[in-house]
Amino acid sequence: MKSAALVALALLALSASAAAQSPAPVNKQPPRTKSPAVAYDAVAEARRSTAISLVTSLADEARSYRDEILRARVQARAADALWETDQERARALFRRAWDAADLGDKELARRTEEDKRRQLATGNSVVLSRPPNLRGEVLRLAAKRDRALGEEFLAKLDDARRQEEADAALKPDAAPQPKPRALSAPEALSFSTNHRLELARQLLQSGDVERALQFAEPALSTVTRDSVLFVTDLRDKSPDRADQIYSAMLARAVADASSDANTVSLLSSYVIAPRYFINILPSGDYGIDQEGDSTPFADLPAALRVAFLQAAASVLLRPPAPLDQDQTSGGRAATYFELARLLPFFEQSLPARAAQLRAQLSALTPDAPEELRDDTSHLLTAGFRRDDSNARDDVQDALDKLRTATTDDERDRLYIQAAMAAVGKHDPRARDFAESVKDADARAQLLAYVDFMEANAAAGKKDVEGILKAARRGAMSHLQKVWALTTAARISAKENRALALDLLEEAAAEARRIDGDDADRPRALLAVLTPLYELDPTRVWSLASELVKTVNAAPEFTGEDGRLVTKFRTKSYASIWGTRVEDFNLQPLFQTLARADFERATELARGFTNDAPRATATLAVATAILDDKGKARKP
Repeated sequence: MKSAALVALALLALSASAAAQSPAPVNKQPPRTKSPAVAYDAVAEARRSTAISLVTSLADEARSYRDEILRARVQARAADALWETDQERARALFRRAWDAADLGDKELARRTEEDKRRQLATGNSVVLSRPPNLRGEVLRLAAKRDRALGEEFLAKLDDARRQEEADAALKPDAAPQPKPRALSAPEALSFSTNHRLELARQLLQSGDVERALQFAEPALSTVTRDSVLFVTDLRDKSPDRADQIYSAMLARAVADASSDANTVSLLSSYVIAPRYFINILPSGDYGIDQEGDSTPFADLPAALRVAFLQAAASVLLRPPAPLDQDQTSGGRAATYFELARLLPFFEQSLPARAAQLRAQLSALTPDAPEELRDDTSHLLTAGFRRDDSNARDDVQDALDKLRTATTDDERDRLYIQAAMAAVGKHDPRARDFAESVKDADARAQLLAYVDFMEANAAAGKKDVEGILKAARRGAMSHLQKVWALTTAARISAKENRALALDLLEEAAAEARRIDGDDADRPRALLAVLTPLYELDPTRVWSLASELVKTVNAAPEFTGEDGRLVTKFRTKSYASIWGTRVEDFNLQPLFQTLARADFERATELARGFTNDAPRATATLAVATAILDDKGKARKP
């Protein structure tokens, strides 16, 4: 037995030795495993495929939406999202979106007109918010992808306007349309000009300077508010090119016999008070339009300022037409005003020309309205950056007139003027003036307006204490308080996380005080949840069900167009201030959630019962993945 065992062991050893000496067959190697990077790319690609499927399905669904506004937006955004995947399908979606947007813009115009009539019926001043421009939204997305498609849509705008004019001409009792003034495009320009320049400015903001110039160029041959605004915006991106275009505008204005004082006023904005425009009517009435910061360009070449003054003198020193033949947009009133407004600049830089301007000013004085003849008029320096010690004190002017006021209405009007002027100067007396107004409704409106503007000014300075002081006085609306508290929380988050969380908790409580079916309630809750995610994402996911219930309970909530508006309106005074607030919308939060957990965010979006918020949230989830180009963030 021992011998048999020894033989077996010897054979086993020999077999093992032979196996060790022989090379292993190639086909016997173990299979390779995928690297984590390859596996991760596969996950990202799967998410992209799902996202594309979501957008495609939503685009098909949008064709059945009854709401033209929603149909236009969903199809346009779906087209933008699908462009890199299927351009033919995307173009078809853009064209369908355009047709829906055309109908949607007409509906928005009808609603705005109804709102205007309702306000007029109350006897108070009319204060209107600008409605969305749906065709402009579609145009921006399409032009970004395809210049030819953008030009196609601009041509359709001209066709639509010509058809509107033809239809109006067929109505026997149609009232004549007022001629546009200098702050809008001249009648000779196509209707698409303003849309073209608005599109070009949006492309500038996104950093696409070359595409912006391509679209803007056909509209830069005439001086309008929008052409000057475009060149002003361009200067922030490309100063030399902007100055060249502006120089060409000066030359064309001098050569154009139709250029007048309002043309000079528009051109003056670029060199004296950017984005600040004053338009004078023949009657002496005026309009002021400001869009953004009016601080002059510090690096503007001195030669360009002189070139403007030379061009202005060429226009303003033209012999005035007889009063009964004057066809200029502002008549002699505008020429007189612009001469008086620019005279100090001529005296400083072109004294020889200043003498000629003074003579022209004297000749026009008898025909100028009384307010414009008053050389202390605040209009003459409106928009200029100047030493406050030399500025007119509008607050004190109102207080001085109070001494001779004889009625409560007159005193209220002057206290309102003083409060509004004080707000503009960040004068702490503004609230005292507001509290002095006797009319209860006007006082409540004014206190809310003053407190909000104070909070907004404090936000600009990142002054948390100032924001909270204004918010906790109690005059502002619930939504305004939520905005103030969440703004303070954002400012505090980096250095004082505990305070930021407390402020967001306070804001959430304020949001829940808004009526359950009010569209402001989901806006307020979103304003809390969006910054809260940066501090406590788990808490946001736990509040997801409350968000869904809140959105579903507010039928007017669409999930976008979030704005913060404060109004003051009486029979004698009206003011409106508004700004977009992205945190009031679904997109910021849902894009953040999608990058953290795509599947969970998708299910959350499906929980919305109304078409608009569900579509908005679904697009946000899908585009968050598609915009990351497959490089989804690791959890």
